[in-house]
Amino acid sequence: MNIKLTLQYDGTAYHGWQIQKNAITVQQIVTDALKKITGESVAVIGCGRTDTGVHAENYVCNFHTGASIPAEKYPYALNANLPDDIVCFAAEEVSEDFHANKSAVAKRYVYKILNREFSDAVMHRYAWHYKYPLDTQKMREAAKAFIGEHDFIGFASSGFTVKTTVREIYSLDVTKDEDIITIDIKGNGFLYNMVRIIAGTLVFCGNGKIDPKDMAEIINSKNRERAGITAPSEGLCLKEVYYGEG
Repeated sequence: MNIKLTLQYDGTAYHGWQIQKNAITVQQIVTDALKKITGESVAVIGCGRTDTGVHAENYVCNFHTGASIPAEKYPYALNANLPDDIVCFAAEEVSEDFHANKSAVAKRYVYKILNREFSDAVMHRYAWHYKYPLDTQKMREAAKAFIGEHDFIGFASSGFTVKTTVREIYSLDVTKDEDIITIDIKGNGFLYNMVRIIAGTLVFCGNGKIDPKDMAEIINSKNRERAGITAPSEGLCLKEVYYGEG
């Protein structure tokens, strides 16, 4: 049986999704919980890597099992064996060839910025506190340059292994509600730290360090040094993974 799980997690306490030798990760916690439930050492396949401190509202993973537990029972069994900051809220049996990562056609991330003088005792875990003024209109203007298919090598951190650095961005919106600036981005895939670097670059446009009119040329330059900083991990959340028609 191939079981698809949908999880929600607060990434604050974890070194990302992917299992590591000397660090606590979400994948390890879920794998350990499934072993208790099924009695099997299952391989949990994630829809992608999330970095240390990054959150997820709809993280998809799957695993193959010989256990006879009905799919709809897994959320109840898992949540009884998971910490409070990881929740499984959906499970279903899927075709044997379903792969949480390879079957995905698009992903949507949201990055939040708390743009005011003082931090917030709760929001500091879920937003980048940036106290200096930001021009959201300039950020929106710059965001337009990212739409479409581009080689985003200049917006990736080193250490990744992919066949191509070309990705397509379907939408990139910048909105502001009181003190919260939200960067909402959807694409067919993202390179290592790509969303956080785009967020950091848009902030540089908002604070005047980068002219929005130069953004298309910066993307085409493929030069990491011309983009902005890598925004902190706490502001990033995986919102949705799309399958089928996306």
